[in-house]
Amino acid sequence: MDIVDRFIKYARIDTQSDENSTQTPSTQKQFNLAKEVEKEALEMGLTDVSLDNNCYLMATLPANTKRDVPVIGFIAHFDTSPDMSGANVNPRIVKAYDGKDIQLNEANRVVLSPADFPELLHHVGEDLIVTDGNTLLGADDKAGIAEIMNAMQYLIDHPEVEHGNIRIAFTPDEEIGRGADHFDVEKFAAQWAYTMDGSEVGELEYENFNAASAKIGIQGRNVHPGYAKGKMINALHVANELIALLPAEERPEHTEGYEGFFHLIGLSGTVDEAKVSYIIRDHDRAMFESRKLLMTETVERLNARYENRITLELKDQYYNMKEQVEPVMHVVDYAYRAMEAVGVKPNIKPIRGGTDGARLSFMGLPCPNIFAGGMNFHGRYEFLPVPSLRKASEVIVKIAELVAKEA
Repeated sequence: MDIVDRFIKYARIDTQSDENSTQTPSTQKQFNLAKEVEKEALEMGLTDVSLDNNCYLMATLPANTKRDVPVIGFIAHFDTSPDMSGANVNPRIVKAYDGKDIQLNEANRVVLSPADFPELLHHVGEDLIVTDGNTLLGADDKAGIAEIMNAMQYLIDHPEVEHGNIRIAFTPDEEIGRGADHFDVEKFAAQWAYTMDGSEVGELEYENFNAASAKIGIQGRNVHPGYAKGKMINALHVANELIALLPAEERPEHTEGYEGFFHLIGLSGTVDEAKVSYIIRDHDRAMFESRKLLMTETVERLNARYENRITLELKDQYYNMKEQVEPVMHVVDYAYRAMEAVGVKPNIKPIRGGTDGARLSFMGLPCPNIFAGGMNFHGRYEFLPVPSLRKASEVIVKIAELVAKEA
């Protein structure tokens, strides 16, 4: 099966995760894709194929060499983002993109334009897979799944390419931060792995944000507004005060590179009660701790003013994998050289987010992140250049070959 057909087949299967669910997987429909990939793995002759009750799929491509080669792994995730519908995804291919606006949905006036997304111009002349303007595409991370499965089939079809045991795994619920919750590192039994979950061709990442969530509850005091003087505490106004006390210039829309931020992701309530949700991010661990301290001190400051009516639930989510990967930088070097060998210019950069690999690295499985090729993830303007899809799969094959040759 061609990699493009494989990706489109996966993209049409709805696997949207649900951050409000307490189950694993958060949505049972993720099993629909998992079972399809499980079937393909068995048909192509992979061994140790296992799909557990939590929707973690693992398999092995057995070594074709007698040399002692490190066991390496490749990982991607089944789910798509809750930010936009993953149902009834209808991908189409724009042949030899001409650099002009792409009409995604004429009826709804949805246009993918280089005026809004200049990265399109990096792919003039290439075939692009786009949405119909009603859903996301799902290249995050069904492109990664397609790339891994395509690479396994290539290695099976080309036994002249020497490789050791290769482990592959596909996880649920990465988009809601739970992709590593039930990942069995001991069962996976690889010395290191790569998540195929980056964006633009060439991306290679082993640094990510330290991450925390902050949930603030505000209990107001509601009385008749005509008699409210000296009595009313409007929870909505208190929420606005809290927002205003945090540095406005340190929001995602004003930051880039290694700069961290406070990101307001939820605000709801009434005069009587309000809830505010933030995510806190920073690459630097000391700055990360300072940001959490500022959030705590801001809540304490407001509590002193408003009779201790504010609660704060501050929870660490994941940490920067850099401290786990730097002692084993050869795993990054393999990916770097593999990209060069297949004609891709490596672009080492920090992830302004997180991947399953961040948590897995702290669980004992060093796990840098490699590009999957898609752009504008999580929305209707998502697109996937076909050459990027193919190159990512070639990188997987080349890593396996380099590791075997240098064992």
